[in-house]
Amino acid sequence: MVIDKLENLDKYASLNPLFAQTIEFLKSTDLNAHEIGKVVLKEGELMVNFAQARPKTKEEAKLETHNNFIDIQIPLSGVEVMGYTPRVDLPDEEYNAEKDITFYKGLATDYLTVKPGMFAIFFPQDGHAPGVTPDGVKKVIVKVRVH
Repeated sequence: MVIDKLENLDKYASLNPLFAQTIEFLKSTDLNAHEIGKVVLKEGELMVNFAQARPKTKEEAKLETHNNFIDIQIPLSGVEVMGYTPRVDLPDEEYNAEKDITFYKGLATDYLTVKPGMFAIFFPQDGHAPGVTPDGVKKVIVKVRVH
């Protein structure tokens, strides 16, 4: 997992072959003005989802992992708290291959505050429970295929 300020995103370009294209899109797009919906940058490999997350408590935010995709999560309209538990510390649960997601019961072991102007990157080894916010938040979720 990585958490940092958006201005430092370039420093992580070498972590995945698709990160450079991701960074270029994020830098050249007015993220706050973009309408809700999905932008496919490379079919099956790189998607950007502009979403409006509803208010959620820690208890409502389910821990999840992905086998084939990395999540880059960027809150735009407000502060978002994201739960984190290393995957190795999570019990075995059923994997949904069609949606590339496994959900887990219970709360995360740690919680991080991610503010506008920041981002969090969750790799397949990172259990994460995004979307904890009292008011809901407009956000960007980038799905990057693992290579």
